[in-house]
Amino acid sequence: MELSWIEMVMLLAGGLAAGIINTLAGYGSIITLSLLMDVIGLPANVANGSNRINVLSAGLTGTFAFHRNGLLSLKRSKWYVVVTTIGAIVGVYVATIISNEQFRDVFRYLSLVLLLIILINPKRWMREASEDHQPNVWLMIPIFLGIGFYGGFIQMGVGLLFLAALVLGARFSILEANATKLVVVSIYTALVLVIFAMKGLVSLEAGVLLAVGSAVGGWITAHYASKFPNANLWAYRFLIVIVLAVVLYQFGVLNWI
Repeated sequence: MELSWIEMVMLLAGGLAAGIINTLAGYGSIITLSLLMDVIGLPANVANGSNRINVLSAGLTGTFAFHRNGLLSLKRSKWYVVVTTIGAIVGVYVATIISNEQFRDVFRYLSLVLLLIILINPKRWMREASEDHQPNVWLMIPIFLGIGFYGGFIQMGVGLLFLAALVLGARFSILEANATKLVVVSIYTALVLVIFAMKGLVSLEAGVLLAVGSAVGGWITAHYASKFPNANLWAYRFLIVIVLAVVLYQFGVLNWI
């Protein structure tokens, strides 16, 4: 489909906002999926596939910025990559045969639960340094398989799930967790995007426009977050704002305004 210049500008701006949000916490796909489905008019499954272009772009750009600033280490994260990728492959397979609409009811209540988790004992989220902690492998494997499945299926909000698992479960600092999240999401998203493309469920033009905006937003955020002394505190505050907005959106509260 041919995009108007207004739609192109909206996709670029939406990608920029999503890149900022995804790099700090997640949920940026709420913006991009809404644009692709409700504004541009793509079918839900094509919007889901096209959205992965900007997710991959923001992930790679943010990863590079964290690496340049010395905040990227995969010594503790190798098996998280493998397990999550396996889950993502299963998730994208289901996404190609099941409508996203069937998943939105689950996501609505999941976002509310995650908001409560964040608000309880906020000091856990503002850990300044990672702890030398060995989590229960038999607990973490199903958790990251589930996160991978979720990311492969719809992606929206997977960043928060990753942060919860890495910060609360594996005792990562929130910045190190963000860096690890970007690496893992980039790896499995590359595979997921290929699968969507093979199924003919990707709009290249719309996806690339989102990706350009997301790349800029992701790079700027990762670059300055790694140098800002109070980045943990502001990342936590930003996380609350994002998730609260998502809950209000999912339960239709914003429609009353």
